[in-house]
Amino acid sequence: EDPELAMAAAVAIELLHCASLVHDDLPCFDNSPMRRGQPSVHAKFGERLAVLAGDGIIVLAFQVLAKAQVRYPQRIASMIALIAQATGAPDGIVAGQAWECEPKANLRDYQRAKTGALFVAATSAGALSAGADPKQWQGLGDCLGEAYQVADDIRDVMGQADLLGKPVGQDAQHDRPNAIANLGLSGAIKHFESLIQAASDSIPEGPNAQSMRELVMQQSERLVPREAFMAFRASSSQSVSH
Repeated sequence: EDPELAMAAAVAIELLHCASLVHDDLPCFDNSPMRRGQPSVHAKFGERLAVLAGDGIIVLAFQVLAKAQVRYPQRIASMIALIAQATGAPDGIVAGQAWECEPKANLRDYQRAKTGALFVAATSAGALSAGADPKQWQGLGDCLGEAYQVADDIRDVMGQADLLGKPVGQDAQHDRPNAIANLGLSGAIKHFESLIQAASDSIPEGPNAQSMRELVMQQSERLVPREAFMAFRASSSQSVSH
């Protein structure tokens, strides 16, 4: 019903994601020199400008929402509240990042806050912009967000820097909560597959439900390519035997 509001929400969520990556790469967190295959912001421009850049992008996200020329202005306040909740504490990406500062963390709570919160915001914002009940779409965002983080853990241990666009082995290096440490590689793969199935099953019935389920399955293969996993497992077996 309101494509301008949907687009503004999508842009805001992507900006917030980018801001979280700028901050995540800082020396006080991951100290990562690379992001998306290029020098991270702090590596190229310095730590102080990286902090300011991340802060500025967060503000820009909400400016995009505030300035949107929407058809139903009364939905803007609910949209801002929805996206702000996914960004801050106690359930947003700020809370997820804070879990990394703790000696122990519940893996599910950590992953659903750090990554899942923005996925829930995306699926819920889409519903809200269409005048639908956003709560019906929270399950899809929850499952996709956790699946994405599990996939990130899997690629990190498999050493797929080309897919990650950043250095690998970060979870072990920083002793962060991750699916591999909890479940092992095969267990993490099974958990990822169960999350993808749960995501597919959570999609409400409607004219395009089947197309959306097919899209979820396509994303599954993109996130954890079956061929790459089989090749990694084969090479690991050979290393052990040698």
